[in-house]
Amino acid sequence: MLEFNNVSKSFWTGKQRKVILDRASFRVEIGRSLGILAPNGTGKTTLVNMMAGLEKPDEGSIHRGCRISFPLGFMGGVVGKHTARENSRYIARLYGLDPDYVEAFCRWLSGIEEYFDMPVGTYSAGMRARFTFSLLLALDFDMYLIDEGMPQTTDAEFNRKAGAILRERLENTTVVIVSHQADVLERFTRQAAVLRHGKLTMFDTLEEAKQLYDYQA
Repeated sequence: MLEFNNVSKSFWTGKQRKVILDRASFRVEIGRSLGILAPNGTGKTTLVNMMAGLEKPDEGSIHRGCRISFPLGFMGGVVGKHTARENSRYIARLYGLDPDYVEAFCRWLSGIEEYFDMPVGTYSAGMRARFTFSLLLALDFDMYLIDEGMPQTTDAEFNRKAGAILRERLENTTVVIVSHQADVLERFTRQAAVLRHGKLTMFDTLEEAKQLYDYQA
């Protein structure tokens, strides 16, 4: 279970205060994946980082009663001067998992071939996305955090394999996806919310959330 209690978060842009959350309270239960619709520029990434514990709220509290992943695409903990092999084995040890399994899984899913034994800092953006998403799926979490859906790569085979694995995980885990596009959420969630002007409004269905999101557009 992930719970926000009267959480507020804002930033000073140099000209004005940008409000991300204004006394927001909501709960994500294990087994009920949640999609959050939010326009670009409203703080989607900040919200996901707060869920993961990478950023702290200005006010209120966040309770994490389960194992929550780092966000899709988050490169923290991945050292650019080390190879994907070295990174995958190191992070496996941090999470108490078998380094041989995590390395083999990431090597298979990412499909970056000989680059797996080269420094991550030399990778293209697409290769980094494939490696970090493979690492995300290799680890054992109760709840997965995804910012803007599946990684945008030109490798159709990777997208097919990663999407199939993620859908399979939904049978036993929970996913929180934050996106500005409703069709990204449709593949993975039923329950949904809308984030706008610091207010997060929860709905029982994605269709209800889409009606408010489209109306306010």
